[in-house]
Amino acid sequence: MRKDKLLFILPVFFIVIVFLSVNVFKSRKEVSEAKNTNNIESNTEVQNMKQHGKYKEIYLAGGCFWGLEAYMQKINGIEDAVSGYANGKTENPGYHDLHSSGHAETVKVVYDPEIISLEDILAYYLRVVDPVSINKQGNDTGSQYRSGIYYTDDNDKNIIDMVLKNEQTKHDKPIAIEVQTLKHFYDAEDYHQDYLAKNPTGYCHINLSLAEKPLSEDEKIKSDDKKPMIDVSKYPRPSNEELKKSLTDMQYSVAIQNNTERAFSNEYWNNFEKGIYVDITTKEPLFSSTDKFESGCGWPSFSKPIDKDVVKYNEDNSFNMTRTEVRSRSGDAHLGHVFNDGPKDQGGKRYCINSASLEFIPYSQMEERGYGYLKYLVE
Repeated sequence: MRKDKLLFILPVFFIVIVFLSVNVFKSRKEVSEAKNTNNIESNTEVQNMKQHGKYKEIYLAGGCFWGLEAYMQKINGIEDAVSGYANGKTENPGYHDLHSSGHAETVKVVYDPEIISLEDILAYYLRVVDPVSINKQGNDTGSQYRSGIYYTDDNDKNIIDMVLKNEQTKHDKPIAIEVQTLKHFYDAEDYHQDYLAKNPTGYCHINLSLAEKPLSEDEKIKSDDKKPMIDVSKYPRPSNEELKKSLTDMQYSVAIQNNTERAFSNEYWNNFEKGIYVDITTKEPLFSSTDKFESGCGWPSFSKPIDKDVVKYNEDNSFNMTRTEVRSRSGDAHLGHVFNDGPKDQGGKRYCINSASLEFIPYSQMEERGYGYLKYLVE
């Protein structure tokens, strides 16, 4: 080859190589950015729905996500199900990275809590996973196929624990479902989304028809099993000096100094709006509107507390009477008294409680005030 031709070809060849390298790098960067954008947009969409109080989300891992995604999409009240990768060790994983990235194949479930509860979603989930199997569901094995429940709302943790505690009674081996706060979630590649809709004969380890079968009474969490798990450590008692500043004179007089407000002229005696009543001193949940009834005594009357552990009792011999005083657990606030003349069909108790010792949280505000985990009590 002539030297002048070689001198001409070499620069052209070099320019072509540089051009191709730049475009490959740019293409990879765009894919990575697009993936990040998809996840950001997805999270933003969910946050917008949550801010408007419409939808919630829970993230479920149960083996191959093709089947779990298709299964969840069939359940009434579930608005969307998206396949992805959750709670691993790396960023922006792809399907072929899962053997080392530590992520679990996971389905993001977006649902309408007005139509379906988290308890029922988990009941449907437990229908199609083996809860005691470690790193294996169906024919799939490996840590990416582990079972897991990942939450973004701390209030959901109580519900998840309650459901799994109930499920444990059905098994000799310990429940192997991983329960964690969602650390991160990345949408899977497009070809994984709606996979079984695109490939009706594709692999699926789940019986999809189970989504259309109503939950049985055995599968549902019974009212006795739905005992609220109220963490007393979340409701510390302020000092009397702090309470003197934060409470009204009437509230301090009743709750701290053990006095009684006047009947028929207090705040909640005739309030029957849906919601819960919390300790005025600590905000610990005490009573539910579901258990409130009209007794004619002029004070709020309840058939029972939200949970037996949130109140305590003392013998009260004041005013030449023998009565049973009711006090709050965390705040040790004077609440009122309990009598045995309540509705027989509701247990026969009448908790006669001072409004000044309570704060009412309407159902519409329970989520934002941190009591979302108790909404099922008043729904």
